[in-house]
Amino acid sequence: MKKSDITILIADDDPDYLFQTVFNLEKAGYKTVSAESQAEAESVISRFKPHLAIFDLMMESDDSGFVLCYKIKKKYPDVPVILATAVARETGMTFSLDSEKEKSWIRADKYLEKGIRADQLDQEIMKLLKL
Repeated sequence: MKKSDITILIADDDPDYLFQTVFNLEKAGYKTVSAESQAEAESVISRFKPHLAIFDLMMESDDSGFVLCYKIKKKYPDVPVILATAVARETGMTFSLDSEKEKSWIRADKYLEKGIRADQLDQEIMKLLKL
């Protein structure tokens, strides 16, 4: 599969971060669908299967990203999900996907701190999609 055949869903309530992520992913050759809220992302998921999804953790609620991970994995178990957040920087709280217990409730395939460089994000996407 070529990058130009891949559509990535990005959900984030920070318009600057969303714009930058969409710009970088399209520059890298991917197609994108963006959502500015948990509700908008849920609407997209209900009618469209992306190849990969990138969700912000905190949108309408503190657990929006977790809710979206759960909902997309329930409908499309094979879609890789990246949870991108600045929660550790903003709150000091941290979590990871290192244990099976954490993976079982977080439901994301990769956890990334916001501020990741465009080339790093591209590498993580290619790993998850086995490109």
